[in-house]
Amino acid sequence: MTTDLLIVDAIHTFIGQSHILEGVSLRVPRGSVTALLGRNGAGKTTTLRSIMGLLTPRSGTITFDGQALVGKRAYNIAALGIGYVPEHRAIFRALSVEENLQIAERKRGDLAKRSDLIFELFPDLKMFLSRGGGNLSGGQQQMLAIARALVPENRLLLIDEPSEGLAPIIVENIARALKRLAGETTVLLVEQNFRMASQVADHYVIIDDGRAVKAGAMADLVADPAVARQYLGVG
Repeated sequence: MTTDLLIVDAIHTFIGQSHILEGVSLRVPRGSVTALLGRNGAGKTTTLRSIMGLLTPRSGTITFDGQALVGKRAYNIAALGIGYVPEHRAIFRALSVEENLQIAERKRGDLAKRSDLIFELFPDLKMFLSRGGGNLSGGQQQMLAIARALVPENRLLLIDEPSEGLAPIIVENIARALKRLAGETTVLLVEQNFRMASQVADHYVIIDDGRAVKAGAMADLVADPAVARQYLGVG
């Protein structure tokens, strides 16, 4: 069994006539958090959407636990055990917290089996089960978005910009939850907040202008501020 749960090899993805990904390759080891880093517009979200089947690469391969994903529908990819938390916290605002969690079940009983983990990670959600999603704070909505992806026993979570627009104390709470998740599943995380990403991730991949240009252990990136300055504008 390979140590890599997800392998993306030289994918080229277009949106309309725009060539967004120009040969992106990356590997996500099992049981780890891998941060996908890069400046705005580099192609990070497009990479997640390509993995999830929401966009179809014109060439290249994506393999999840030995199974080819390119060409599969998004719901078929989800059924293999991949959860997706998109940007902007796509929850059902008119439904309660509990209803949002219930409709994320892939099979009956999923929520009951996973509730201890979910409420350990996000105790606010247990307190506000009957509250409407639209009446939660931004941080609580983000917690709910991540929690919904945890209801089925997903083996890989794709999480896009979980800290966006949140207060620093909430970012810290979400960072702790994501770090804890590495013991339960594998995470590919897109994150602009380099401080948070460096706290959470074991590995990193940097995308620049539609190509993966650097990858390795997060500890090595933290120790090399010149690389972070060059590609991320931080440090």
